[in-house]
Amino acid sequence: MINNKIALSLQIVPKSKKLDTYPLIDKAIDIIKNSGIRYMVTPMETVMEGHFDEVNAIALKAQKAVIDAGADEVLVFIKMHYRVNEDVTFEEKKLNR
Repeated sequence: MINNKIALSLQIVPKSKKLDTYPLIDKAIDIIKNSGIRYMVTPMETVMEGHFDEVNAIALKAQKAVIDAGADEVLVFIKMHYRVNEDVTFEEKKLNR
């Protein structure tokens, strides 16, 4: 079991024959925003920082929100960065310029 904070990036690509996909993606982002977790929306994915079980549960809710909003199918890409005995944070990932 992972007890430390991790970084999880989530890219949800909804497919719909009838609906515009951008509003569907917004449904997923709304779930993340309303979760209270620390997150960052980027042009290609949304990255969350939190405990393993917490961010995975949010990722599942975001996928469900897109389906509930009318997507016919959803492609989901998840990447995680975790350490055994140490938190992963946004601050350490900032680029030095």
